[in-house]
Amino acid sequence: MPSIDEAESERGALLGLCYRMLGTVADAEDAVQETFVRWLRLSDAERAAIRNPAAWLTRVAGRICLDMLGSARARRERYVGEWLPEPVPGDSPLAAAAPVDPAERVTLDDSVSMALLVMLESLSPAERVAFVLHDVFGVPFAEIAETVGRTPDAVRQLASQARRHVREQRAGAATRQEHDAVARAFAAATTTGDLDALVSVLDPAVVLRSDGGRRVSAARRPVHGADRVARFLLGLPRLEPEAVIAPIETPDGMGFLATRDGEAIALLTLRVVAGRIADVYVMRNPDKLTQWG
Repeated sequence: MPSIDEAESERGALLGLCYRMLGTVADAEDAVQETFVRWLRLSDAERAAIRNPAAWLTRVAGRICLDMLGSARARRERYVGEWLPEPVPGDSPLAAAAPVDPAERVTLDDSVSMALLVMLESLSPAERVAFVLHDVFGVPFAEIAETVGRTPDAVRQLASQARRHVREQRAGAATRQEHDAVARAFAAATTTGDLDALVSVLDPAVVLRSDGGRRVSAARRPVHGADRVARFLLGLPRLEPEAVIAPIETPDGMGFLATRDGEAIALLTLRVVAGRIADVYVMRNPDKLTQWG
């Protein structure tokens, strides 16, 4: 009969799975906790009948995430200001999972990038669950069908639609080397306060989004256009004059972490396309910076 310890050994993988589906660590932890509550509620006979506890836990976690995504969308519509997914470092346990290799697989590192997590927010809950389970974790369509309550063919279509959106979002995306070269030019321009140099590394249609979670000051709405974004960025140091800003590796490539007295107060990540910055994400919500020491 599957033991409690055997189920517990799956907790880390489940957290990574739920984080990619839900976009925050706290929601992922809630989903995993509910998954284990349902496991513990099974009778001994019911647990003995489960041949593959990992598959059972994954299926239940996916169903819980599907339900949570429906209510999360309504909550985020009431969110004060912009809502962004919670960023995690590339070496976080949340970024790891059992390696799989389907033909269309997204790398585990890419699957926790801010750029991809933001894009996943635009998918329907069923598309997101199907994509994460199949393309990131290699779960067969037949098992996903049980999770989302649809036929395997319908699930295959959901994953295909999600994959198309991912490809569109990644079209023209920079290599890590190209990204970091642009990030260094960005850093030089912001450090010197050179408006023209900063505008030159921004796409004319660049969009900046910042999440303060109503806890700290942040732009309530996205900032559009190279000139406006540049001026906004050059004004940020005045908000935290004692902050220390340093480059840091993120799943998106080089980003910038602002700390005060050793505590993370902001994380800035970039999406670079065709040699210029297309998106700037500024996380200032303290509740979403707990992974960055």
